[in-house]
Amino acid sequence: MSKATIQLESLTCPSCLQKIDNAVKGLDGVEKESVNVMFNSSKVKLNFDDSKININKIEEAISKLGYEVKKSSVR
Repeated sequence: MSKATIQLESLTCPSCLQKIDNAVKGLDGVEKESVNVMFNSSKVKLNFDDSKININKIEEAISKLGYEVKKSSVR
C-alpha cells in the first residue's frame, strides 16, 4: 500500500471537496476509508494499492473534474 499526498489549486467551495472525494473513492485500488480531502490546505491524502492503480491515474481523475494538480508525493 502506498500513501499519497496530492496538492491541488485552491478549492473554492465545499461541493468541490465532495466531487473530488467521490471521484477518488470511486477508483479501483484506492482505499476508500483513507481518502481525506482537506478544504483549507487544498490537499488530498489517500492510500492506494500500486499493483492496481498508479498516482498518474489518480491525478488524471482529479484533473478530469477540472481541478489543477500542483504536485504529488508518494511514499
